[in-house]
Amino acid sequence: MHFSNIGTIHSYSLFGESQHLPDVLHCETIAERSALHDWELAPHRHTRLHQVLLITSGGGVAHLDGERIALFAGALINVPQGHVHAFRFTQHTQGWVATLADELMDEIFVRVGDVRRDLARPAVAPAPPQLHQAMGQVWQEFSGRAKARALVLRGLSATLLGWVARAMEDHSPDDTHAPESSLVQRLEALIEAHFLEHWQVADYARALAVSPTHLSRVARAATGVSAQRLIEARLMREARRNLAYTHLGVATIAYTLGYADPAYFTRAFTRDAGLSPRAFRAQVAASAPAPAM
Repeated sequence: MHFSNIGTIHSYSLFGESQHLPDVLHCETIAERSALHDWELAPHRHTRLHQVLLITSGGGVAHLDGERIALFAGALINVPQGHVHAFRFTQHTQGWVATLADELMDEIFVRVGDVRRDLARPAVAPAPPQLHQAMGQVWQEFSGRAKARALVLRGLSATLLGWVARAMEDHSPDDTHAPESSLVQRLEALIEAHFLEHWQVADYARALAVSPTHLSRVARAATGVSAQRLIEARLMREARRNLAYTHLGVATIAYTLGYADPAYFTRAFTRDAGLSPRAFRAQVAASAPAPAM
């Protein structure tokens, strides 16, 4: 397969299969999916997911936003949401892929904002021993059904991302990040601070001292979606979190998110998720793992 000959870059919300993530993360072996596709994964991007790959043996080639990078045993691959990526692994390559929901990334960025820039950069870097250990623990916990599994996975996810951020910082070039990349990062930080106030694109553009048109163009180039979609997506992530992890009524959630009309919130959520808030809540409840005995 020649990646340059592929005309369509597919966007996936969740592992190319479904839209919503009942767990805080998903973890699988590299071979589990790659072997089904002759060890080649065509160019695609994830709109709501951050991926971390660790190669323990084997290698191959990665294409990250059009840049060709050799893969090697011990390589860490950081793939933020929205970035186009493709892989060609050598046969029988071993390792893991951890896929983290954007809801989890939001929580981490709120608490530890200084890792945002490092985690937002797609790159391949040598993985420190601690990252190997953290990924192994994630895999072991994800594969089981022990008591407090979700709580442990949440903690391990933060640990894993912390080591990824350190590896990205150590591997970072000395020059400053591209201005457009910095603009998107500042936009995302502002969205995190003001999404409940229902700021519009013009409000964010004013705060960033750029035009709305320029802001949307840069956002689309960096993430694959418009600035307006980034704003809407953050609200919808908060809605999904409330529906999945609280017992608040739909109307209460709507008011909490700044919607004056619960019916409008229901329509907006249904348009985004493809099912109503109540149906989404039922789906998450049905997919939750049974508690350990």
